[in-house]
Amino acid sequence: MSEFLEAVTGFPTLVFTSALVVVLGFWLLVLFGGAEADGFDPDADLDVAGLCGVPVTVAASMAVVVAWFTTLAGSVLIARAGLTGLAHTATDLVLLLVSVPMGWGAARVLVRPLAKLFSDGLGPSRQDFIGSLCTIRTGRVDAGFGQAEVTAGDGAVALVQVRQNPQDREGALTAGSRALLYAYDDAGEFFWVAPYAASLDPGRPRRGHD
Repeated sequence: MSEFLEAVTGFPTLVFTSALVVVLGFWLLVLFGGAEADGFDPDADLDVAGLCGVPVTVAASMAVVVAWFTTLAGSVLIARAGLTGLAHTATDLVLLLVSVPMGWGAARVLVRPLAKLFSDGLGPSRQDFIGSLCTIRTGRVDAGFGQAEVTAGDGAVALVQVRQNPQDREGALTAGSRALLYAYDDAGEFFWVAPYAASLDPGRPRRGHD
């Protein structure tokens, strides 16, 4: 344990340990509804870095985690090698410089399977989601905040912006809740949702009246 703590709090791992604390704090806010996964600089162009398809927060988080793990493992190996003085300092600097491109490279690989979860470029097909069931992915949904996961007819999964009418008295929506997408707001680029009831399921067989 002491070896681990020394590596985490020592140079160069400490650089990414601090960044990792910020990343964890941000995702805790997302989990409890205090922020949106793509709420930070959503217009950032990541194409140049090869990280397009996901919010900048997701790409940065993956890069930080990989860089942190790389410096942690490297620091432990350097300590066990018994290097001291100038050799130790030089090796630490090389490790720091190497960890950055490694984090970036790993993030480029990881964003590919995740990109479809953050695709909001649905174009005209957005209307196809109306009447679909979704799963809330943020801690709360209100008139100005909320995200949900919905599955398209081809099986692709999309993360969409959702809002709930403040006059809706059917119940509050929280992470994991099932909801119905019943309208799309073109100006705000979000879906209006309502708590799901079996009687509203568009795919539910309906009985004829006797």
